Amino acid sequence: MKDQRTNVASPSAPRFAYVGCYTTKERNGHGKGLAVYRIDPVSREWTQSQTYEIVNPSFLAFDRNRRFLYTVHGDETFVSAFSLDQGGQIRLVNQQTSGGKNAVHLSVDPSNRFLLIANYSSGTLAVFPINPDGSLGVFCDQVSLPGTPGPHKTEQTASHPHDIPFDPAGRFVVVPDKGLDKVFVFRFDASTGKLIPATPPSVATRSGAGPRHVGFHPTKPVAYVINELDSSVTTYRYDSERGTLQPVQIVPALPTTFTGDSVCAEIVVSPSGKFVYGSNRGHDSITIFGVDDVAGTLTPIGWEPTQGKTPRFITIDPTGDYLYAANQDSDIIVTFRVNHQTGKLIPTGQVIRTGSPCCILFV
Repeated sequence: MKDQRTNVASPSAPRFAYVGCYTTKERNGHGKGLAVYRIDPVSREWTQSQTYEIVNPSFLAFDRNRRFLYTVHGDETFVSAFSLDQGGQIRLVNQQTSGGKNAVHLSVDPSNRFLLIANYSSGTLAVFPINPDGSLGVFCDQVSLPGTPGPHKTEQTASHPHDIPFDPAGRFVVVPDKGLDKVFVFRFDASTGKLIPATPPSVATRSGAGPRHVGFHPTKPVAYVINELDSSVTTYRYDSERGTLQPVQIVPALPTTFTGDSVCAEIVVSPSGKFVYGSNRGHDSITIFGVDDVAGTLTPIGWEPTQGKTPRFITIDPTGDYLYAANQDSDIIVTFRVNHQTGKLIPTGQVIRTGSPCCILFV
């Protein structure tokens, strides 16, 4: 498929895609591990070039120079570091104990010297030094998250941090805790590799919301948290100097006509900041929100079916032109073209078949 606006490849079109795929019976995994794809710069067609067999690679992150790839592993207790060669192929560098169980998210600090991870099942955050060769040292900081579990009897039995991204300024990390119905904020001290609680250290969500992931507006002091359990999105006013969050709006992620069971998963803010997208597992759709030009608040525009089951992950490619939905329980990634004027998603017909996809990274 060619870029219909120019009929040529965008200068920032990605060359490779890296897909984490669940592998174990406990995760109903049909994948083999990390799948690497070459992407044609004009047609955008994907061709698989490598499979690295490893257990449940879930969330993925590059270092800041795109020389190394890091992954956590669903239900496991270790984190892995890979090097990337010029052909996009990966090679294992080393592994470290994750400082907890079932790490679900990770990010690299702006200094490119530390990797931060969130251990879902243990309710902890951990920080790892990154060595010059990309390998990970033993964790140098570990933080437990305090609070009372929410009301859900099975999904909120303890602290369950589910995300640990840096804010746009790179000074703070924001950590939605699905188990405690809190969103924590920590300042990161890159000189010591320590996480320091902000003041206040957290903001409470609606009871039973189950905050999961956060996305930041590219230009406004606004953050959006998708709440897994009550299928909603909260808009927060974000103070990047103090690391504080002030809730200003909650909107549903499901249409009022849907009467079945569904939970939310991923949230993505468009590069233009004009639209926000959230994925629904059960309704099996992507919610499209318009962003108010002044306040940054959200208005639902529509819902686009993901053409598969359980869209655990969605992402927009570096050009901003395509959104990809990883349908975990259908073993497919479905491609949509983004309408930059309306925010609507148009299926391109491109479907990438891979077992139990749960994360996609582009370079």
